[in-house]
Amino acid sequence: MLQPKKEKFTKNFRGRRRGTALRGSSVSFGDFGLKSLEVSWVTAAQIEAARKAITHHLKRGGKVWIRIFPDKPISGRAAGKRMGGGKGDVQKHVAVVKPGRIMFEVAGAPDKLVKEAFIRASAKLPVATRMVMK
Repeated sequence: MLQPKKEKFTKNFRGRRRGTALRGSSVSFGDFGLKSLEVSWVTAAQIEAARKAITHHLKRGGKVWIRIFPDKPISGRAAGKRMGGGKGDVQKHVAVVKPGRIMFEVAGAPDKLVKEAFIRASAKLPVATRMVMK
């Protein structure tokens, strides 16, 4: 799964999740894109599951680009732990996705096939999505 090789700070604050995506909001590499309509944290496992769904449905035809990367560490603590004792260990990495962000791009496949692949991929993601064309 995707995660950063090296981080300056191992544990981050949660941050605010508001506003729309300024960067990464247009189709740059492929012909079709899967655009987010909501704000959410997308985990590395969800990104990988969506990527697998797209490539499996395209039957390895066409090229797929992943436009998001999980670079935010999320820490957590065990369920039975008492209060105090500091911040917990890093459990997973997430990508902060805002409305308008292109998450996946596909080129070299017919639009009917790509539409069906994106429907399958959006079922694996925690955000509402829409297919966009170049």
